[in-house]
Amino acid sequence: MDLVLAAADHHLLTPYVYPAGWPEGEPCRQLLSLFVITNLGALALYLLFGTLSYYFIFDHELKKHPQFLENQVQREIAYALRSLPWISVPTVALFFAEVRGYSKLYDNIEDSPYGWSGVFLSMLSFLFFTDMAIYWIHRALHHKLFYKRFHKPHHLWKIATPFASHAFHPVDGFMQSLPYHVYPFLFPLHKVTYLGLYIFVNVWTISIHDGDYRVPRLLQHVINGSAHHTDHHLYFDYNYGQYFTLWDKIGGSYKSPTAFEGKGPHDYLRKLREK
Repeated sequence: MDLVLAAADHHLLTPYVYPAGWPEGEPCRQLLSLFVITNLGALALYLLFGTLSYYFIFDHELKKHPQFLENQVQREIAYALRSLPWISVPTVALFFAEVRGYSKLYDNIEDSPYGWSGVFLSMLSFLFFTDMAIYWIHRALHHKLFYKRFHKPHHLWKIATPFASHAFHPVDGFMQSLPYHVYPFLFPLHKVTYLGLYIFVNVWTISIHDGDYRVPRLLQHVINGSAHHTDHHLYFDYNYGQYFTLWDKIGGSYKSPTAFEGKGPHDYLRKLREK
């Protein structure tokens, strides 16, 4: 995040926003800047990719499903917009620690003992680490001690749209994003790679809510896609994973998607039309 902060300071904040006497490295200024940048960035990612997915990928026929709520899209967006600023508060604290040099993020490929191979391995490691951690966090949020207070709002959307992707209770949203922010404090990661992965995970989160169930046949039971996550919203106790089905299979919570068996939401709508 220090790359983004430095670019914002250089092109906008130092010459046009902050007084000349306020140093760029002053902690209060960094916290304030990070709060604004984090919120604007999250909002841009959510609205840009959510809108593209909603208009170009999401099947609007799903809005005819009996479990699609009245004014659901507007409600999803409104809930997300209320939650994102609160989610950003602890997120900014972690970004601040990164900027102050407490993480294992590095600037140059030469700083990695494994060079380019280390960069690619760290990308795979990031995906598998965060997938594992999110699985257990997500599953814990379904426990009766936490579900009603924190996770239930996200399950209002039985037939989700891409805009449901960030429509979480703030505690729920931060807890499920925590592995992304913890990883660079535990393992070395290139700064640009981290930014790319941060964008990727936001787009992925939108994609598993887009109602597009197409996955290459060989990967249908490996990749946790929209079909799997749709069944999670519909049937509650299955498919907690983020990218892969591995931990659901290990944890006994894997469910073959009903969409792959001719029993999904589209099939339900087709049967309604035939009647």
